[in-house]
Amino acid sequence: MDNRQNSTNINWYPGHMAKTKRLILENINLIDVVYEVVDARMPYSSKIKDLDEFIKNKPKIMVMTKSDLCDKEETNKWIKYYEKIGYKVVLINLEENPNMSSLIKTTDELMAEKYKKDEEKGMNKRRTRVLIVGIPNVGKSTLINRLVGKKATNVGNKPGVTKTLNWIRINDHFELLDSPGILWPKLDDEQVALNLASLTAIKEEVLPLYNVAEHILRMLGEYYPKLLMERYGLDKIEENFIDTLDYIGKRRGCLIKGGEIDYDKVINIIINEIKNGLIKGITFDRYNFYNK
Repeated sequence: MDNRQNSTNINWYPGHMAKTKRLILENINLIDVVYEVVDARMPYSSKIKDLDEFIKNKPKIMVMTKSDLCDKEETNKWIKYYEKIGYKVVLINLEENPNMSSLIKTTDELMAEKYKKDEEKGMNKRRTRVLIVGIPNVGKSTLINRLVGKKATNVGNKPGVTKTLNWIRINDHFELLDSPGILWPKLDDEQVALNLASLTAIKEEVLPLYNVAEHILRMLGEYYPKLLMERYGLDKIEENFIDTLDYIGKRRGCLIKGGEIDYDKVINIIINEIKNGLIKGITFDRYNFYNK
């Protein structure tokens, strides 16, 4: 992997995230399998970089959520990459008729050898204990609700809804340990930081909103020009980004007294259209960018 060091140097480490890592370390011996939840639109940026340090050698499944919003061709490159280095990967759409069978099946496959050994020792089969981890706002709570089959956790479209570790019984077969979203202490890769802010894994305000909006449109312009044209009537992003904001502002009627462009409104439109899933078929982590 290409570990780019750029100008962005964001300290993003609320106290509850440090506490979460400590609690996971204290409870990890109770865990059988780890579900590592990532956003399919950014399978690299949304991955917890130091996960193995605090889940030890527990078997893990990478659950890629938001498959309905990602560019499947690009995301599939990441799936192949992670599978190649030993991950089990399950791609899921949690919003429309989610089918959890592939995740349950993969979990059972991982546990088969352990349960066989337990059976040989005369031990009764117990519930599989699953730890769910992921950065904020990748769909952990929604995943739990789909597994439980009812509303079990507080789901919000903002980072940091879950604050503590919570055991949730799914059925006679599964127990889940939910955890708050975790991020690493510093975001020193500019591309990663902008991807996280663009796709609402960190609060947009952590970076200047102007920069986030510019990143979104430049990514669309480079990789999804058709979407850029359909959504904003643009065939390119001007070198001077203000010119692009002017065009969108006039097109969308974002004007204030005197005919001036309301730049805050334009920027919020760009960010919110991604945040609300109005722009689909995008993957901002480009496999070739990180694997040169």
